[in-house]
Amino acid sequence: MEASAEKQSQFANGNIFKLVLKLSIPAITAQLINALYNIVDRMYIGRMEGVGAAALTGVGVSMPIIMIISAFAALIGMGGAPLTSIRLGAGKKEEAESILGNCMALLVAVGLVLTAVFLLFKRPMLLAFGASENTLPYADSYLTIYLLGTLFVQTSLGMNAFINSQGFAGTGMVTVLIGAVLNIILDPIFIFGLGMGVQGAALATILSQAVSAVWVVAFLCSKKTILKIKRPNLKLWTPHSGQVLALGMAPFIMQSTESLVQIAFNSNLQLYGNDLYVGAMTILSSVMQVLLMPLMGFTQGAQPIIGYNYGAGNADRVKKAVSYSVGLCMVYAVAMWLAIRLAPTAFTAIFTSDPALTETAVGAMDIFFFAMFIMGAQCAFQNAFIALGKAKISVFLALLRKIILLIPLIYILPHFFGTDGIFTAEPVADFLAAVTTITVFLTQFGKIRQEMEQTRLQLTQKKTTD
Repeated sequence: MEASAEKQSQFANGNIFKLVLKLSIPAITAQLINALYNIVDRMYIGRMEGVGAAALTGVGVSMPIIMIISAFAALIGMGGAPLTSIRLGAGKKEEAESILGNCMALLVAVGLVLTAVFLLFKRPMLLAFGASENTLPYADSYLTIYLLGTLFVQTSLGMNAFINSQGFAGTGMVTVLIGAVLNIILDPIFIFGLGMGVQGAALATILSQAVSAVWVVAFLCSKKTILKIKRPNLKLWTPHSGQVLALGMAPFIMQSTESLVQIAFNSNLQLYGNDLYVGAMTILSSVMQVLLMPLMGFTQGAQPIIGYNYGAGNADRVKKAVSYSVGLCMVYAVAMWLAIRLAPTAFTAIFTSDPALTETAVGAMDIFFFAMFIMGAQCAFQNAFIALGKAKISVFLALLRKIILLIPLIYILPHFFGTDGIFTAEPVADFLAAVTTITVFLTQFGKIRQEMEQTRLQLTQKKTTD
């Protein structure tokens, strides 16, 4: 009860900038650590003697399926978590706990279904995703083991969003830290010590995710949390399920379409280039994944503040939280854009020492990350809509960058510019999507402010009546 009162008091009255930083720093740390699950695998795999380049490319081909699995965790976790923040702001704790239990049940069900479906169809999917005769064995071996841990991935990623949404960013960071440290320890033991190769990398990852999943569930059942997992709330469908899935559709599209983007990139690079270009794309996507993590951390830090104050009808605090989130994201995005342009080999060296692969990746990197400087604003504004519970706008903006812009450009531009055209599709889509997202938010915030003023009036009248 004391934890609940303290957290809610901070959201309602605390210094916004300090709160955003306080919640963002652990969230950023958690995001970066989370990237290590797959990044560390690729670092070790890329250095397997004699087969490193082929094995790395094979794991890269399997990434679209792994992204889809993470996307389903985001569908439910990031769909339900903002709703619990809004309900807490409106003083509806029981309703928030009902959403929490519903999401837990959905994540378990989805995890079991995904395991069965992908195990059944993994081989033809890998071939469709750009696997060649040389890389298919590595992709198949890695993915088969990884899929056995799908339930753990769903639980750890999906339910950790509810820890962060309550303001326990430090605990959310520990969730990821436990798994990542274990993964870093187990990777060299399984890959090299036991001679398991890519299978060892996958086994290390799922064992680490299993430990993280146990930690998350234990915390959400403890006395330390504001919202608890309760058996009566563990239902597959409730009156809130539609809202959860509608709001979660935006992050789901953002992550699942990443797999479609990866498929488009890999298949076209195989068509216009060769395995070397597909390997370079694996490096670029890995670097992009790491660089985007802090942006997600800043937006996650602002999300519970935005959601709580939106539910409480406090428009000024919502505006400040969004402004600080945008500012922090932009500063970071510009800094990373400069770092890539000044020292690209520092990034490629993390994943490979192969001269031909390094040369191809460095040449592509200069094109691929050209518009990253503006992605900070796009990420902050898009996630603000999710925090505000604006499902339709969030879905449109999620579809815009990848489905409407990026994927068509991946297929169109190489007809004119070859492999350079494939890499150019990314900055063109990034710039157009960012400009559109900023414009939509500036035009919509007036309506959102009116909604909050009406909510504040209703809550004031209710308090007076009570």
